Amino acid sequence: MSPEVQAFASGFPLMLLQAALGLVLLTLACAAHAVLSPHQEVRRIREGETAAAVSFGGAMIGLAVPLAAAMIATASLVGLALWGVAVLALALLCFRIVDVVLAGLPQRLREGDVGAAVVLVAAKLAVALILAAAVVI
Repeated sequence: MSPEVQAFASGFPLMLLQAALGLVLLTLACAAHAVLSPHQEVRRIREGETAAAVSFGGAMIGLAVPLAAAMIATASLVGLALWGVAVLALALLCFRIVDVVLAGLPQRLREGDVGAAVVLVAAKLAVALILAAAVVI
């Protein structure tokens, strides 16, 4: 068997386990965001509000970015679980701080203002990129 095939055979199962753990962590973080967020985005998405969908979609990406960095920074499942939980908890805390600092925007988001949602998403993605960079250093 060639070295490439051997490397694939030994690495592929670990990749599947890491991907599965990453998806579980992301799902739990998105659920926590939905519960903790004062915007009630999931309910409002079901009601057809575009601003809520933009906001929640941005939060999902904002949670995935530092989680992906944690996946890059560690090769073990235990390390991924530890770093993943830590970085996702920090991201959720920072997202809440963004909502407080940008005081008028969350209210405008609740009123369906897509522009406010885009600014909140940009702020949360900026935080996510900084957290991601901090993990891989």
